[in-house]
Amino acid sequence: MGVDHYENFPVASLLCPPALRPAIMAIYGFARTADDLADEGDAPADQRLADLSAYRADLEASAAGRPTSGRWPGVFEPLARVLVQHALPVPLLRDLLSAFEQDVHNPPYPDRAALLDYCRRSANPVGRLLLHLYGIGEPAELGRSDAICTALQLINFWQDLGRDQRRGRNYLPAADLARHGLALPSGAPISDGPGLRACLRELCDWARALMRQGAPLALRVPGRAGLELRLVVQGGLRILEKIERLQHDTLHRRPTIGKADAPLLLWRALRMSPQRPA
Repeated sequence: MGVDHYENFPVASLLCPPALRPAIMAIYGFARTADDLADEGDAPADQRLADLSAYRADLEASAAGRPTSGRWPGVFEPLARVLVQHALPVPLLRDLLSAFEQDVHNPPYPDRAALLDYCRRSANPVGRLLLHLYGIGEPAELGRSDAICTALQLINFWQDLGRDQRRGRNYLPAADLARHGLALPSGAPISDGPGLRACLRELCDWARALMRQGAPLALRVPGRAGLELRLVVQGGLRILEKIERLQHDTLHRRPTIGKADAPLLLWRALRMSPQRPA
């Protein structure tokens, strides 16, 4: 998926309400383990798909209150409790598994619409599950959550461009590449150059616009979770700033957020307001 163990998932931090921490940990464990099945180790694609199919069967068993296979007790025992306690929407968990299975197939993305469909299943369910825990379900708020989560996924793609290319993964939409005179790479990483940098600049602008579209949600979520969401928004925007400072050369260098960024991110998060959401 390009997101190492869901590094953008706001999990069990000091800002997470203690009452919701078990539920958040259960969701995180479900997603992280499925991500590992799809993307970690040296197993062939057929084995990965078989494992994900068994994992899906255990999800359906948990949702129906039936015994699971017992292969992943650390995942499905807590998840089964959370499914009942919080009435989690199981289709969102199914969507996550669909995205992991797509990762195993490693398809090309012809255009932004195809990439958005992937993000709809790989990233957006996480935000919707968290909002469900907070009792937030208005369509406008769900739409803002989707915008934030999709933006985070896209930012991670452009941040990890070099690493993904070396692993044979490509999330650059073919239509965007073609507009800059480039083609999808075949068998080797894409070559650096002005066309690729210009393409990445446009793709980063797209991600930034989505993040700003969703940012008002961070002012709607209450308490410490709202502050955490503001930090997530600002962290994503900060990565985009760092990509820009690299002149969009993430083929060779990977920008990251470190401790030195914390004061700036906190200041920006605290400054967010309805008049200046991001």
